Amino acid sequence: MSAGPEAARSQAPAPLDEVRLDITGMTCASCANRIERKLNKLDGVEASVNYATEAATVRFDPARVVTDRLLETVSAAGYAAALPTPPADDDEQEPVAPESALRQRLLVSTVLALPVVLLSMVPAWQFTNWQWVALALATPVVLWGAWPFHRAAVVNARHGASTMDTLVSIGITAAYLWSLWALFLGDAGMAGMRMSFTLLPERGAGTHEIYLEVASAVTVFLLAGRWAEARAKRRSGAALAALLELGVREAAVLRDGVEVRVPIAELAVGDRFVVRPGEKVATDGLVVSGSSAVDLSMLTGESVPVEVAEGDRVTGATVNVGGRLVVEATRVGADTTLAQLGRLVTQAQSGKAQVQRLADRVSAVFVPVVLVIALGTLLGWLLLTGDVTAAFTAAVAVLVIACPCALGLATPTALLVGTGRGAQLGVLIKGPEVLESTRRVDTVVLDKTGTVTTGQMSLVEVAGHPDTLRLAAAVEAGSEHPIARAVVAAAGAPLAPVTGFASQAGIGVTGTVEGHDLVIGCRGDLPPVPADLAAVADAAEAAGRTAVRVAWDGEVRGVLVVADTVKPSSAAAITRLRALGLAPVLVTGDNAGAAAAVARAVGLAPDEVVSGVLPAGKVDVVRDLQARGRVVAMVGDGVNDAPALAQADLGLAMGSGTDVAIEASDLTLVRADLDAAVDAVRLARRTLAVIKGNLFWAFAYNVALVPLAALGFLNPLLAGLAMAASSVLVVTNSLRLRRFRSAA
Repeated sequence: MSAGPEAARSQAPAPLDEVRLDITGMTCASCANRIERKLNKLDGVEASVNYATEAATVRFDPARVVTDRLLETVSAAGYAAALPTPPADDDEQEPVAPESALRQRLLVSTVLALPVVLLSMVPAWQFTNWQWVALALATPVVLWGAWPFHRAAVVNARHGASTMDTLVSIGITAAYLWSLWALFLGDAGMAGMRMSFTLLPERGAGTHEIYLEVASAVTVFLLAGRWAEARAKRRSGAALAALLELGVREAAVLRDGVEVRVPIAELAVGDRFVVRPGEKVATDGLVVSGSSAVDLSMLTGESVPVEVAEGDRVTGATVNVGGRLVVEATRVGADTTLAQLGRLVTQAQSGKAQVQRLADRVSAVFVPVVLVIALGTLLGWLLLTGDVTAAFTAAVAVLVIACPCALGLATPTALLVGTGRGAQLGVLIKGPEVLESTRRVDTVVLDKTGTVTTGQMSLVEVAGHPDTLRLAAAVEAGSEHPIARAVVAAAGAPLAPVTGFASQAGIGVTGTVEGHDLVIGCRGDLPPVPADLAAVADAAEAAGRTAVRVAWDGEVRGVLVVADTVKPSSAAAITRLRALGLAPVLVTGDNAGAAAAVARAVGLAPDEVVSGVLPAGKVDVVRDLQARGRVVAMVGDGVNDAPALAQADLGLAMGSGTDVAIEASDLTLVRADLDAAVDAVRLARRTLAVIKGNLFWAFAYNVALVPLAALGFLNPLLAGLAMAASSVLVVTNSLRLRRFRSAA
């Protein structure tokens, strides 16, 4: 018996809720990987944990899992999780940042450890019983300074896990306990004991050798690396924080003609508010009175203010630099452009690129493997040489040098900086997986209207019957097409009433005005065009303009000629796209003449233009290119571009376009400028290159130095310095992305 409709519906996957958890207690990528595995074992849960952002993005089936269960799972793994808290008011005292606590621990440990290192390395400074002074100074460093490593190691051990803190804690503790044994039970505690520093471990030193300087210095080096990581993560997220802080706290709302200051949270759709010169626009809205210039640089990176007047849309957080505006709110709260941008950037930073997942898998097995290598090193040296000191120093060096901090930081820090910098330049990367797509793309399909051209059509000629414009405008008033808006704007008000309006995408519109059945379009089922009007239409199309035929009562009685203008930056942007190895293809629904004129203006060859394409045909153009082995990027802005944006290997939506187009894309370009597409591809490729560079050095560091340490060619002191330096190198390399500049 086949399943009925009810059974089929019951088998459909339930919609998943999404929640972001703030996680504390993570110290390396192994921690993040462990939490992720624990969460993903829950029924109906898909989790991604990001070490750099200290957060987990969890999608779950609310019918099977509740939020409290997620928090309990993280807690059971040995970490703390909480739902994000709303931002505190300015007058509330902020808690002490982890970065500040680390800095304090680092400074105290450095002051105590420095004399220990100097006394141990410079024999001339070693006074009688200096080793006991070194012990007194080193003990607080090992116990208090290294406490974060010891605590994390113990917590993980209780849960049957090991992380980089396990390696650090074992290494520091082993060096300290060896020193205690040598001082109290060996010869190192005798008056007159002398030590010297060598780049290679000293063989055969026996029990008169102590390692207090190793325990102290390694603690300081690792604390310095941990502090540098915390500072870098804060700086990496600064761009997103600055973006989210752009919004205003109050708005001057008009109530019965009187301005009333209200908190932004109380602003509702439909409220009218005043924006004076120098003030920020409170929320997304429509200008209902006044004219001014608006500075969009904070959201788009565009330095030139844009003129706005009655009927124009404005975006919240932009700055009014000219006259007084009265704006009607169209979006508030979480629906505003600013809030959407913040969500997009946060989602991008919370996700994981394919290369990062590889690093996570390596980190998950790396620590246990290193513990085995260290134990094997200890036993191997003992069996081959019988030298306890050499065996001990080699094993400690392996533990210290192998910590995979750099490996865990390689990808997330670069993503943090890259996506944050993109937000500042008006380029929003929806997810880390987009980075791989930009590397492979070799062809870019460009929608003409609104992308290469301004999309702001204007009526330049009317030919034929005197009533052509008046009747056509009445019908076109029901359409949102740029050509229709140009015709309506040219006709002015008032417009005659229309009945039976209908629109057929890519063909035209129909309607009845004053008893006349009108058909308006550039092609399709139109009556034959009289010779004089055909000449006007042919001449207009030869010049790259659009000729709209207007027919009523079975005859074409007029022609309206409208023209679009090429954006000033389009030609240079297409040249830059070519320089990136991308072959441009212009796609338009316009006729061949109009398409050729635009192509000539931006430097495209005839074979790089596809004209006369209906909206559904744009998907076919993309599919055809893909069938020929091309990896295709699509740049568009309209509802009719959404299917092609989704079909393309990489979709780039102009932020000035529709929500549907933005939702279907992989990259959102807040600036309505083709140069933003160039910046998007360059930034994504640069970020991917930094990630791969980071991973290379992180892998190379461990692969090269672990064998050296195991063979006894690396002093534990230098191992600690090298380990900390590798983490600092990775985060510093990622921070170079903050200097990325627009190509324009």
